[in-house]
Amino acid sequence: MTRPAIAYLVNQYPKVSHSFIRREILALERLGFVVHRWASRGWDADCPDPADLAEQRRTRYLLAASPLSLLAALLRTLLTNPKAFIASVRLAWQCSRGSERPWPVHLAYLAQACVAWKWAREVGVTHVHAHFGTNPAEVAMLLSALGGPPFSFTVHGPEEFDKPKSLHLQRKIQHSAFVVAISSYGRSQLYRWAALADWPKVQAVHCGIDAQFTDRVPQPIKPWARLVCVGRLCEQKGQSLLIHAMQLLLKQGVAFELVLAGDGEMRIEIEALIRACSLTERVRITGWISGEQVSHELEAARALVLPSFAEGLPVVIMEAMALGRPVISTFVAGIPELVRPGENGWLVPAGDIEALADAMRACLQAPPDQLNAMGAAGRERVLQRHGADVEAAKLAACFQQSASSADMPAMPCTPGKPG
Repeated sequence: MTRPAIAYLVNQYPKVSHSFIRREILALERLGFVVHRWASRGWDADCPDPADLAEQRRTRYLLAASPLSLLAALLRTLLTNPKAFIASVRLAWQCSRGSERPWPVHLAYLAQACVAWKWAREVGVTHVHAHFGTNPAEVAMLLSALGGPPFSFTVHGPEEFDKPKSLHLQRKIQHSAFVVAISSYGRSQLYRWAALADWPKVQAVHCGIDAQFTDRVPQPIKPWARLVCVGRLCEQKGQSLLIHAMQLLLKQGVAFELVLAGDGEMRIEIEALIRACSLTERVRITGWISGEQVSHELEAARALVLPSFAEGLPVVIMEAMALGRPVISTFVAGIPELVRPGENGWLVPAGDIEALADAMRACLQAPPDQLNAMGAAGRERVLQRHGADVEAAKLAACFQQSASSADMPAMPCTPGKPG
């Protein structure tokens, strides 16, 4: 079967926190698809992971051209495709209504769509898939309205679910060929904002984990009392609350070491909080690290702790479980679909410092045999639900259907029972 040529459209690619997109693209290429990487920005970003650096070289950037080039793309599209251009201007204007971003920004999205329209014609792209229901989905929608290929997009959350109206989520679903949720919870949120007639477009496709995690032989959990938290240092990941919970453990005389693997906009505040809580000898911040370094940090820890306030379904939870590490996290979004209390980890109410401290103390004081058994159960569950090639095959079925029956009513294309 001939596979269609598709384009992946992302706001910034590659990016440290977007390795799951790279895995998805590579899995589709293993299935025979030709995948073009398009992004708005990221050509000058630092890439500590060699795999991301390789992807950067393969990516075309919509905003790498000068502003005059973007203006030229708008004028060229107006002259060569006036009817579709006017319809796209109208659609961009509709998206600006009630948006947090003013009309000129949406006009810039249209300019990007005009550039992408030219690229799609040059390389024969038959479908565009955007990651995130924010501006990439709008650019893909405007590109399709210009007469470009049909589009789809993956919604991760939580941003799309925090402001679905200002992002015009329903409009994007309406114009799409299909839309992907990464969890059953995410699918339910898309049902909330999609017209009932568009529900069949909503597909559940999990993020896949890389072979460096699935093929790695899990190492026995060491007896030392180390926990690791992997993620961007920001409000929604809950690292500040984690530091306060660690302070409770310190007062209780519990031995521990915490590694914060990552970086982000709240690093200065978190460093100050670590000092204020007298935890400088017990908490270490790594800064941005590669996927291989994340693996080493997870293997050196007793468990992953992720006290998030808002999420989609964090890939790092899948990675930790694949490496045989229990997980301490919160009853948020899709996390309970993967983490089962008492079986492969602990779940606590988001924002509850005492409950988080209790769960960490239970983990730190549990015998290694118990933790290894929990880690083995977690590995089995994540391998069943998050194989990169299996999930890519679900997407492939959707792309294939879009290419062959663009004018037919939408039908579920995820094989088997989703969720």
